[in-house]
Amino acid sequence: MPERSSIFDMIGPIMIGPSSSHTGAVVRIARVAHQLLGDIPEQAEIVFYNSFSRTYEGHGSDRAVLAGLLNMPPDDERIKTSPEHATTAGLHYQFKAVHNASHLHPNAIHITASKGEKSIKLLGISRGGGLIAILEVDGYRCRFTAQSRTLLILAKDTEGSIAFISSVLTNELCNIATMTVDRSGKRGTAKLVFELDAQVRPLTISYLQSLHWVEEVVYLDKMEE
Repeated sequence: MPERSSIFDMIGPIMIGPSSSHTGAVVRIARVAHQLLGDIPEQAEIVFYNSFSRTYEGHGSDRAVLAGLLNMPPDDERIKTSPEHATTAGLHYQFKAVHNASHLHPNAIHITASKGEKSIKLLGISRGGGLIAILEVDGYRCRFTAQSRTLLILAKDTEGSIAFISSVLTNELCNIATMTVDRSGKRGTAKLVFELDAQVRPLTISYLQSLHWVEEVVYLDKMEE
């Protein structure tokens, strides 16, 4: 089911231009990468696909993605000079363009980012009006918008794991708005993504992380309005 948009989404977000799709949305996609990594990357490779690959320089998507990796919001004046800020922060980056990826959305970006031994990969798309969707994280399929608080859990594909985690969140009064699950194979590992209507307590996150069959828990707080 496609995500619903409000009149405020159609008017567009408060942002540094020139384009909500090519600038504001790109900042948001890259900020998700920053949050997943937990810091400003030391290395980043950004691949722009299809429409993005032809317009990313003219529409400022290159500056926008660097700003997001530096965790700047879409209305930050420093977006215009983000390459200089990236250099100061020690962020080494590379842009690539793929013009005819027919299997991907017209406005798709793939980001690989790393710091030290930790690295993340994500595939995101711009849906228009500054809205985004994250379609893949570290090779696992998902779909979340970063408009809600989001919990990503990498766990062993054990019987009852989804029901157990759902019950923990329910007991914490964290209503689940959406949930996606993708797994590497039967009895392999699975990526569970929960979009939530309420904040998750640090104690709950620590408890989930302590479970012997859970490998990683990442909590993304709600993006700016």
